[in-house]
Amino acid sequence: MDEAPAIRLRSLTKSFGTVTAVDALDLDIRQGEFFSMLGPSGSGKTTVLRLIAGFEQPTSGTIELFGEDVTSRAPFDRDVNTVFQDYALFPHMNVLDNVAYGLRVRGMGRAERRERAREALASVRLEEFAERKPTQLSGGQRQRVALARATVVEPKALLLDEPLGALDLKLRQGMQVELKEMQRALGITFIFVTHDQEEALTLSDRIAVFNEGRIEQLGTPQEIYEHPVSPFVADFVGTSNLFDADEAKRMLKADGPRSLRPEKITLADAGKGLPGTVSEVIYLGTSTRILVDLDAGYRLNVLEQNVAGAATHDRRGSKVVASWSPADVVELHP
Repeated sequence: MDEAPAIRLRSLTKSFGTVTAVDALDLDIRQGEFFSMLGPSGSGKTTVLRLIAGFEQPTSGTIELFGEDVTSRAPFDRDVNTVFQDYALFPHMNVLDNVAYGLRVRGMGRAERRERAREALASVRLEEFAERKPTQLSGGQRQRVALARATVVEPKALLLDEPLGALDLKLRQGMQVELKEMQRALGITFIFVTHDQEEALTLSDRIAVFNEGRIEQLGTPQEIYEHPVSPFVADFVGTSNLFDADEAKRMLKADGPRSLRPEKITLADAGKGLPGTVSEVIYLGTSTRILVDLDAGYRLNVLEQNVAGAATHDRRGSKVVASWSPADVVELHP
């Protein structure tokens, strides 16, 4: 018999008045996977997370957790826990008591729950901060406390609602690595909501790209990035050169819309390809973004890795020929 998915959603719909936030969604999330729901604000991803947690009731459809229908159950009666962007730590409690709070609610004895809480703090490398108050911690430390509090009760699934959104870039990148390592060590299902496509690509086993209450594409990070199925996905996940049907026919000799990632393009002084003129050069540190105005009437976005330390400013206005492999041109479905 096949293992039941961690989460199974069937025809899940949520409406707020005349607005349909989630539209007849079908989705299976596997046990033990790091699953991300990615999309812009208003795409429905956070509403789906709140429906799974029980903070919202669906207008119609069903929610199953590990083979059990929990559609009408209260949040405390679902074997999941949620980590929010604002951490929601109790300011009057020290770190140890914050982590132990869920065990206290469940009636566990003081000595045992404090021991379990210390183990959870050790798992996020914060055991020496047990007696501090949340206000005495950095943003990254508070986030790790929130993760320890959520995992100490050993939920079957952990729901994360943009938990890294309040952190600065460097700290966020470090926490991404820690989150992935924690998920692998715990072996539980993580369901992660984010609007940051780089974050989703970095962390996930699979990604669902949301748009207007529906899943536009579901797949691995590589599938989502290398083979976007629609202009929306190609444009939202990373950067793409998008060709509508007319542009694709005129420049690519292809029928229907196409996309081409900037890093797949090679620029040369001469040779086969589409001629154009460099209009702008933007230094990004590890790479350089080059905008090329093609003679065919299209502005091409090109990304080159900075491996030779070449000058950038003197390329503006130069004539180039852009070329790529036909295999890197992806067919899109409007």
